[in-house]
Formats: sequence, C-alpha cells, structure tokens
Amino acid sequence: MNYNIRGENIEVTPALRDYVEKKVGKLERYFDTTPVADVNVKLSVINSQQGVEVTIPMPQLLLRGEETHSDMYAAIDRVIEKLERQIRKHKTKVNRKFRQEGSLKYMFKNELEPLEGSEEVEPEDDDLEVVRTKRFNLKPMDAEEAILQMDMLGHNFFVFSNAEGGDTNVVYRRKDGKYGLIEPEA
Repeated sequence: MNYNIRGENIEVTPALRDYVEKKVGKLERYFDTTPVADVNVKLSVINSQQGVEVTIPMPQLLLRGEETHSDMYAAIDRVIEKLERQIRKHKTKVNRKFRQEGSLKYMFKNELEPLEGSEEVEPEDDDLEVVRTKRFNLKPMDAEEAILQMDMLGHNFFVFSNAEGGDTNVVYRRKDGKYGLIEPEA
C-alpha cells in the first residue's frame, strides 16, 4: 500500500506517520494478497478536536472512514476499527450474494467471523446551502448492492443506475433504520 498522509492545522511528525502506517497496515490481514492501493489519510485539528479521514480506493471497493476525538491517537484507533467493521460487513454480505469466481469474495480471507453491531447514523444538518458538488458515473446494480455501497461509504443515501430497467434510482436510510428506494414513475 502507498501512504499519502497529510495534515491540516497539524504537523505530521515521523512518530504520527509511523503510527498511522502501522495501524492501517493491520488491515492487510483481511485480504488474501496485499492490495495494491493508495491510502489517503488526512489528519486535522479544529478547535480542540483531532480528526482523521482515511480513504482506500481499490478496484470494485472503496473503504472510507472518518473520526474525531480529543486525542489524535485515539481518533486513529477508532477510524481503523470503523474500517475493519466495513470490511467484515462487506465480506459477509458479499459472500451471501455472490458465489461465483472473480467476485469480491475472493479478495478477502475466509477466516473472518460475522460482524456484530451496526453502523452509526450521522445527524442531519438543517443548513440548505450547497457546499460541495460531486460528479460520478452511475454503475448498473440492483438495490441490495446499492445499499451495500451506501453503507460502505457511510452515507445516508446512494444514487445508482438500476441494472434491470436502466433508470436512475436512489436508496436511502430511513429514520427507523430500514431502507427506502426511490424510483421514477413510468
């Protein structure tokens, strides 16, 4: 893995860099072969809160987590735990759905125990100002795979192209913890 560690309002010391590389390196144990991926880590300090964002884009899989804490090392530990939960959750769900050669299940080791617990739901902001715009290609998939992707990214909704009809659909997490699907009318 190639590490890109940068700091915002903080100097990335060699000790901090070594700690991040050691902790993120532990994620390699979940894969059969060491993934060839860039690990993007952003360390930040805002007021008294230390923040860590880790993004690991891999073919057909995006691992991403962010955490804040009053201690930088504790924030790093918490974000690694979040990434481990994502890997375990994705592996167990992918193994249930895809049983053929070449699927994502062959990317992971088989000794993993199932994930217990669930992802936290982040609070919504009441601010209506658009502060960021993203553009991306809509990959054809079914609603179940879109929910997996949404959970992997830690978002509350996910836009995708429905593989059956080709329409643009949206899956979202409801307040009761269940999922909803938005489809266009014909």
